[in-house]
Amino acid sequence: MSNYRRARDAGALYFFTLVTHQRQPLLTRPDVRQQLRAAIVHTRARYPFVIHGWVLLPDHLHCVWQLPTNDHDFGRRWSIIKRRVSQHCTGANQLSGSQLARGELAFWQRRFWEHRIRDEDDYRRHMDYLHWNPVKHGLVGRVADWSWSSFHRLVGEGVYPNDWGGTGDIDGVFGE
Repeated sequence: MSNYRRARDAGALYFFTLVTHQRQPLLTRPDVRQQLRAAIVHTRARYPFVIHGWVLLPDHLHCVWQLPTNDHDFGRRWSIIKRRVSQHCTGANQLSGSQLARGELAFWQRRFWEHRIRDEDDYRRHMDYLHWNPVKHGLVGRVADWSWSSFHRLVGEGVYPNDWGGTGDIDGVFGE
């Protein structure tokens, strides 16, 4: 079994990527969005975290979270969120023997990708990448045209102008 090394910095900012099992385009379905929102609200009530940025695409999501100053356990939070969504929403694929043995529900890929945000420039690049992602994947022509993103909240807060989005790719290596 692999021994994954994860950052364990209490109070840190993290960029995450989670992907559906076999990249099934499930996440923008209304029932899934509703269950994901409910799972996040439920989890944050017991294990708080601040969501800085979020984008939901059909087969994956990206987000930036900040954990409390005395806590580093993002794995527990994701486990709860993924489990609750999986229990309430079905995937389109049959379970393998390995998935059955692990008690999985064929909704999410087993793991997720995380990156500890190092500094202000790293934060900005990851937030830009996250919001640019629907354009990158050809889902919309402009960032402002994608409904399931924190971009709209951040425009309202004056962080981004409504016409932000540029004309080219966002540079960097990110979690996809």
